[in-house]
Amino acid sequence: MTLTPPLWTPAALEAATGGTLHGQPKPITGASIDTRTLQPGDLFFAILGEARDGHDFVHAALERGAGAAVVWAERAQEFASVGPVLAVSGSGEDPVLEAMRALGLAARARSHAGIVAVTGSVGKTGTKEALRHVLSAQGATHASIASYNNHWGVPLTLARMPAETAFGVFEIGMNHAREIVPLTAMVRPDIALVTTVEPVHIEHFASLSAIADAKGEIFSGLEVGGTAIINRDNPSFSRLLAHAQASRAGRVVTFGEHPEADVRANRIVLRPDLSVVDAVVMGIPVTYQLGTPGRHTAMNSLGVMAVVHALGADLARAALSLAALRPPVGRGERTALAIGEGEAFLVDESYNANPASIRAALATLAAIETGPRGRRIAVLGDMLELGAQGDSHHRALAGPVEEAGIDLVFTAGPLMRNLFEALPVSRRGAAAATSAELLDPVLSVLRPGDAVMVKGSNSIRMGRIVEALKARYAKAQAEPPHAAAR
Repeated sequence: MTLTPPLWTPAALEAATGGTLHGQPKPITGASIDTRTLQPGDLFFAILGEARDGHDFVHAALERGAGAAVVWAERAQEFASVGPVLAVSGSGEDPVLEAMRALGLAARARSHAGIVAVTGSVGKTGTKEALRHVLSAQGATHASIASYNNHWGVPLTLARMPAETAFGVFEIGMNHAREIVPLTAMVRPDIALVTTVEPVHIEHFASLSAIADAKGEIFSGLEVGGTAIINRDNPSFSRLLAHAQASRAGRVVTFGEHPEADVRANRIVLRPDLSVVDAVVMGIPVTYQLGTPGRHTAMNSLGVMAVVHALGADLARAALSLAALRPPVGRGERTALAIGEGEAFLVDESYNANPASIRAALATLAAIETGPRGRRIAVLGDMLELGAQGDSHHRALAGPVEEAGIDLVFTAGPLMRNLFEALPVSRRGAAAATSAELLDPVLSVLRPGDAVMVKGSNSIRMGRIVEALKARYAKAQAEPPHAAAR
């Protein structure tokens, strides 16, 4: 039996962080900042959070089997009798976070993997998961979990990367300008991909061009001769191209339906439960089936194929892998609901929301064939961080609702009421101030044959509606009806 080497040896931990070990650590097999998800062997970083100090959880982490805990040097003696600790010092506000960054940098320095960084206003997590899926079939792949894409998520993901990794995939997010620069500098990607630029977090930016500039920061961290991958169809293409050309990129690869795109979709066939993409990848004809429906996922799959080609991985194997791709929880997961003698259908898009992703979700809902007397129902929560134009962005969804043929719309939050009031009375389900107040109206209205989609910004907690629907009606994980779309 081959034993898996430890993620970090004691000597490597001290060398990378400049810290001092007190006690003998257990073999380090992972890294964590959260005792709720900590696994035995994890190195626990007691970082200073927005609401709690990680040092308050060191005892719990060690009791649950952490390999060691990283703590401030001046507090190390508090935990001397509990278990092994790595005592660190630093000049910043949080020496433990500095140590985690240092360990992440050490992981990147020792790695020979092909490193990919993904950002974008919409679709970065789904694209990251698609890359994880297709590359895992071709080599040891390490990728961000969930949406670990910020100032602590990126270094934590790096610190977790095994030395033997063949492919590393990192999601990088931002809410403000200049947030991506230090993150991409840590990741040092060989390939950097921007899925798209849309009016997301617009309250923190003067214009869409400013958002494009912020997304374009990802190219600043590219390794010399690296590959920049850009959506050729996006209106901000030229601005992103300028950032790529000003970076150390050796080449720029474009994707989309544009006739000049390097990875081009000649035809996209959209079905209720899947998509078929007929593409040309850097001159190579490739046709593949995509196990997640929707035009937006089909377009992002072109970016995935661009990355696969840039890595020198096997395009044919990647194409085959995409057929088995399924949407992540909260990003299109589908569930059959048992209602009376029949069945309804739930699409869980509750993870987050912005104008572009809601339009895409409405289009996907439109493609699902309902049963006899069935209706298409959208349950939508406020989209946040849209600034002074928040009201108008919400009202503007009335057009996509009409185009998608949505029968009933339920809304949660004061901003989404703008949409509700812009709809004809025949399409209005109910409007409420919170998602909790919308539970009963949505639960009581469903009938066999319906297809219901739930979406909204995270803090609106639309996931509670999904949970309530599953608790009352869940039958099984399912694919949508296979009847042809309208």
